[in-house]
Amino acid sequence: MDKSVTGLESAVAPISDGASVMIGGFGSSGIPFGLIDALLEQGATGLTVISNNAGAGETGIAKLLKAGRVARVICSYPRSPGSIWFEKRYEAGEVELEVVPQGTLAERIRAAGAGLGGFLTPTGFGTLLAEGKETRMIDGRGYVLEAPLHADFALLRADRGDKWGNLSFHATARNFNPVMAMASRHAVAEVRELSEQPLDPEHVVTPGIFVQGVVEYGVRP
Repeated sequence: MDKSVTGLESAVAPISDGASVMIGGFGSSGIPFGLIDALLEQGATGLTVISNNAGAGETGIAKLLKAGRVARVICSYPRSPGSIWFEKRYEAGEVELEVVPQGTLAERIRAAGAGLGGFLTPTGFGTLLAEGKETRMIDGRGYVLEAPLHADFALLRADRGDKWGNLSFHATARNFNPVMAMASRHAVAEVRELSEQPLDPEHVVTPGIFVQGVVEYGVRP
């Protein structure tokens, strides 16, 4: 029942070459910087990274791209201010890209966590994003069938956690983190504060059943 791990290195140790890894965060909020740095040191390569964006500057996901550890990116915003390392790797043909509209990305991840077989959305109908996908007309409107999006691992950032893996988040730092925990086979979370006592159930956003490891990392708020 105790899901606390001794350090960031232990938390990312199970991630192997070629794994698919969901990474929480939106902009610079809710990003598990500690776990990403530990993954960089751990050495896994050929990764598929699933996230809202492809990193910026020299931190977070950008570090993995700079080090050549990423083979594929699935995200909504591959190009954002400061995303120099994604652009360099992509232009050199060193990384593949799948662009997914943000709402569709969130729902594909949620569908995976909820055990759904997919969903119909009007987003992308009649565009290149719908190529190769099943489409339907419903009440005169076109829809695209989108598949659930699973991952081998998820790296999360939470405000507080307990040793049973229950998590609570700080405001909008919640973003993609809860649904990614549900959609991955092995989710690990860095938390600002790790409690020896169970979190108040009324404050739990992600139940521990979806989390396999939790480690205290109080560097960021």
